[in-house]
Amino acid sequence: MPVNVPDGLPAIDTLHEENIFLMTEQRATMQDIRPLEIAIVNLMPAKIVTEAQLLRLLSNTPLQVHITLVSMGRHITKHTAAAHMEAFYQDSDTILGKRFDGLIITGAPVETLLFDDVDYWSELARLFEWSRTNVYRSLFICWGVNAALHHFYGVEKRILDKKISGIYPLDVYDSSSRLLLGLDDPFYMPQSRYATVFPEDLEGTGLKVLAGSEDTGAVIIATPEHRQVFVTGHLEYDIDTLDYEYKRDIAAGLPVDIPLNYYPDDDPAKAPLVRWRTYAFQFFSNWLNHYVYQETPFDLSRIDDR
Repeated sequence: MPVNVPDGLPAIDTLHEENIFLMTEQRATMQDIRPLEIAIVNLMPAKIVTEAQLLRLLSNTPLQVHITLVSMGRHITKHTAAAHMEAFYQDSDTILGKRFDGLIITGAPVETLLFDDVDYWSELARLFEWSRTNVYRSLFICWGVNAALHHFYGVEKRILDKKISGIYPLDVYDSSSRLLLGLDDPFYMPQSRYATVFPEDLEGTGLKVLAGSEDTGAVIIATPEHRQVFVTGHLEYDIDTLDYEYKRDIAAGLPVDIPLNYYPDDDPAKAPLVRWRTYAFQFFSNWLNHYVYQETPFDLSRIDDR
C-alpha cells in the first residue's frame, strides 16, 4: 500500500520518478481501509527535501500510511515558501486535539544552542507532553533525539569539538530488537551532527542502546517496549546530502573534515558511495510494521488503554 499525502505535494512528482507510489487524499477516500496515522514534525530548513526523504522510506511497506505534516507555528521558516507551509502543514496547536499511531520528529540545525534559546522550544515541549497520551509510537531523529532525551529523561547533549560527518559502521548491541531485523552487523548510517550521547549518559533512564560505536556514541536507542525510538543519525539522507553539507560548510569557512567513508579515495570530486540505502528501507519498514502497525489499537481513542 502507498503513503497517503496531500494533493499537490511536490514530493509526489519526485518519488513517482523513482517508481515509488504515493496516493493522494482524493484517491485514498475511495478505499475502505483504516490507514496508519503518522505525524511528521519537520524541523529541517529544506522542508521539501526532507518530506521526500521520509516519504520515500515510509512507502516501502504493504501498509497504507496517512501523513500529517506539522510545523512549529511560532517559528517562521526562511528556506521554504510560505505558500507551501500554508498548503501542506498544520501547526502543532492544531494537532493537539488529535491522536496518531506514530510520530516522527526530525533534526534541526540548532545543536549548539541551549534548548531554551530555540525559539519554538516551549511549543515543542508541549508537543512532547501531548505525545505521552496521544501517540502510540514516537521516532526521534538527530537533534530531535537531543531534545526528547532532555525533555523526557533529563539527559544533556554533549557538544563535540568537531562535527561527526560521514557514513559510519555501527555495531549491533541488541540483536533481539525487531527494529534491527535484516540489518548487518556492522551496518552503515550517515551521521551529520555536532552533538552526541554516550551509553553511560543513559544510565538510570531505563533506555536501551541498540546500536552505536566508539566513534559515534549511542546511535539507536529505545525504551524497553520501543514506544520511543531515538536515532542520532540520518538514514533518510539522499546520496548527495552529505556532499551538499560538506561543500556548504567549506564555503562558510568552517573547520570540517571530509565525510568519512563517503567519497571514493576521500576525493570530493568523485561521486559519493551509497552504503546505507538498504538499511534505511529495512529500518523504517521494521518500525512501521513491528512497532506501529502490529501493536497500535484499531480505535485510536484507546491509545491510553495500551
